[in-house]
Amino acid sequence: MTTTVNIHEAKTHLSRLIEQVTQGQEVIIAKAGRPVVRLMPFDGPPAKRRLGGLAGKGCIDADLKAAFVSDIEAMFPS
Repeated sequence: MTTTVNIHEAKTHLSRLIEQVTQGQEVIIAKAGRPVVRLMPFDGPPAKRRLGGLAGKGCIDADLKAAFVSDIEAMFPS
């Protein structure tokens, strides 16, 4: 359900409008009959990413360096 209110009514009944938004209703604030703002619940900041979250979760059994020894030696001659 969408509720549209003018700015004066929004200032007067802000607490009631916030309660409506937290219960899932959409509230639009209009100026001179034209919608200008939509009130919506605040989700909070995005979760912080943690470095090393996959540490120890996987393993590479192959010896990658052994597969490319000749290429590495060609790039860095002794």
